[in-house]
Amino acid sequence: MEVAVLFADPKGVYSSIPGVDLWDEARDARNYYGAAPVVAHPPCQRWGRFWHGSTRKPHQFKKGDDAGCFWKALQSVRTCGGVLEHPADSHAWKHFGLEKPPRKGGWIVADNYGGFTCCVEQGHYGHFSRKRTWLYAVVPHDRLPELIWGPSPQRLHPIALERYGYEKARRIGMCAMIGGKDKTDIRNATPPEFAAILLSMAKPMPRL
Repeated sequence: MEVAVLFADPKGVYSSIPGVDLWDEARDARNYYGAAPVVAHPPCQRWGRFWHGSTRKPHQFKKGDDAGCFWKALQSVRTCGGVLEHPADSHAWKHFGLEKPPRKGGWIVADNYGGFTCCVEQGHYGHFSRKRTWLYAVVPHDRLPELIWGPSPQRLHPIALERYGYEKARRIGMCAMIGGKDKTDIRNATPPEFAAILLSMAKPMPRL
């Protein structure tokens, strides 16, 4: 049985991996009703720090108004098994009654549905920024991976460092210096090593 990757970038890291059933925007992952375990990357714009939209146009959006994407991802993981990924401090955790994971790392019980949650930085696995991330997983306890916990190495953009100095370069981070028409895709991209870990968590166990 393959793994279904929900809310995926059709040109992203999962597109070239064998055994992946890719559900991108065109297929609409809210329509997934299969039995395969899932890796879910529901959109985060309405659950993050700037859920309301641009600071120049505050409150043009409603918190959590993602057309049911996170709810569908959560239900798919609970029903089929697998793992869901969202940015750290996502408001979706509180909204759906999930325990907030400790920033220092480590898996904890997330809910009464057999779920576990943790905080991990994708910078440990090849992302250009630290990209602190929360995971929600419904897998057997002995299949929860021992990830690299805690802060990943600090990265400062050399142009920001030269132009603004250390303190401001540290404060604005790497993401603020990524521009161009592909900046959102670059920031949201999942490193191959991290994607492999998520897929290994969701991969069905072979029958004896």
